[in-house]
Amino acid sequence: MSPHPTRTAALWVPDWPVLAAMAVRDVPAHVPAATHDGRRVVAVSATARAQGVRRGMRRRRARECCPELELLDVDDARDAREFEPVALAAETVVAGLEITRPGLLLLPAAGASRYHGSDAALAEALVARVAERTGHESQVGVADGILAAVLAAREAAVVPPGRSAAFLAPRPARDLVHVTARPDAAVAVDELVDLLGRLGVRTLGALAALPPATVEGRFGDLGAWAHRLARGEDLRPPARRRVEPDVAVSAELDPPAERVDVATFAARRLSEDLHDQLVARSLVAGRLRITARTVEGDDLERTWRLDGPGAMSPARLTDKVRWQLEGWLTTTSVRAGRAARAARRGGEHGSPGGADVVPGVAPLASLSLTAEEVVPAGAEQPRLWGASSGEDARAHRALGRVQGILGGDAVLRVQVQGGRDVTDRVHLVPFGEDVARPRDPALPWPGALPSPAPALVPVEPQDVVVLDAAGRPVVVDARLAMSGEPATVRWPAPPEEDAPRARAAAAPHGTVAPGPGSTRAVVDWAGPWPLAERWWTPAPRRRVHVQVLLDDGRGLLLASARGRWSVEGLYD
Repeated sequence: MSPHPTRTAALWVPDWPVLAAMAVRDVPAHVPAATHDGRRVVAVSATARAQGVRRGMRRRRARECCPELELLDVDDARDAREFEPVALAAETVVAGLEITRPGLLLLPAAGASRYHGSDAALAEALVARVAERTGHESQVGVADGILAAVLAAREAAVVPPGRSAAFLAPRPARDLVHVTARPDAAVAVDELVDLLGRLGVRTLGALAALPPATVEGRFGDLGAWAHRLARGEDLRPPARRRVEPDVAVSAELDPPAERVDVATFAARRLSEDLHDQLVARSLVAGRLRITARTVEGDDLERTWRLDGPGAMSPARLTDKVRWQLEGWLTTTSVRAGRAARAARRGGEHGSPGGADVVPGVAPLASLSLTAEEVVPAGAEQPRLWGASSGEDARAHRALGRVQGILGGDAVLRVQVQGGRDVTDRVHLVPFGEDVARPRDPALPWPGALPSPAPALVPVEPQDVVVLDAAGRPVVVDARLAMSGEPATVRWPAPPEEDAPRARAAAAPHGTVAPGPGSTRAVVDWAGPWPLAERWWTPAPRRRVHVQVLLDDGRGLLLASARGRWSVEGLYD
């Protein structure tokens, strides 16, 4: 470890996740707003905070504090995409910045401070440039070491050289969470801080006073990471031998990529290649540099910091590249379109229209990834057989090639989301994409169907007729009660013009219908499970679910809604 931590400037935009969400949804600045992940409030705007809304609150509690609160969804990709203009503005003042997470930048301060005259002058220049180009208010802190710089940014302060350890000492150990880059890392840090608190270590100074070997032996790599930060040092220790050269991978995009999903396919393969090279050489990287060249010869470059467990996994690398590609291709193009439309409107009214037009990014001709700050590290070796023996990797690469040919939505995987019936719980997402579930399956869902879930869920529920023992149709009344017990299930014959298609659909093994026009006796049945959703709205949903066992051994999940029965699932 260098005895002299790097002089670092941190640029922080307060409440960035909610600011980005408000910008995308066109929510006015005076409206109280917060982002919500389905379980708790994640970020709060200043106006909502003034009315008592706090991070970690449940939805109902937040609404009680502020009835007019605008709740917006959490979206990491959106936050990164919208943060790109802030990074571009800061880069006009200091070159070589790093994005720790959307809303927080780290910049080398030594040379820039000498150029601008002082640390305070550098901070003023950064704040003014970001406000001028993006309209966002930001705060800048300058100190020795990353943690001190980040905490100084939260106070818009400059810590004199050599005073970072004293600046950090009285602060609570929970302030370590402010330098984490991901929610899962923040959870791990919270757990470490809780454990330290039970042991009597409640401030950063108390943590820094402990012997390094003791901390690492007791708390592992996370404890060593926290201990270095508490002492005011940089995040990564020096290599015990010569620093390894950077590891880089690149690809030519032929044809050039105009869309984010097309460029992401190449990025996924590059991420896997970069990860394989690092693991094979037992290396770990501190930063990921993403470089792209457009067909017009323009070079685009951005650096992301890689901290925390799992940061170097192919999925994490691909996420960062995808976010950056969206920032380059999507956001800039959208703004260019808005500017062009505004220019046209201005021209129609006789005002100059071309001055404010922002040119969009041309298609990308090449893409490269570079692992920087590479140092030796222990790498997890793959097993000789099992999940990590190569079969999964080959299958992923094959599916990636299919996506590259047919498009991002051509290969889908199933996610289980929250819901009360089987059709609501199925959520299809593109393979390889880390997409948040629209509804959290961990939440309680009163009225949900009991386990087990059906093995087969048809894309379109198939209409059937359910009869009782006397041959009368089984109907459901206004109180969601059945008129009789189901005795037979009949599949109605389709219209003559649809008969060939219906026979073809019923032919493969595993379909929910034994054949159009057929009738099956019910051997046993369970239920009913009545369900009334959104009864307070003009369009409520009322239905009843029944499980039946047919005489051919099939188990069906039947649903009745608005006087019609349909098959929603097949049990194997």
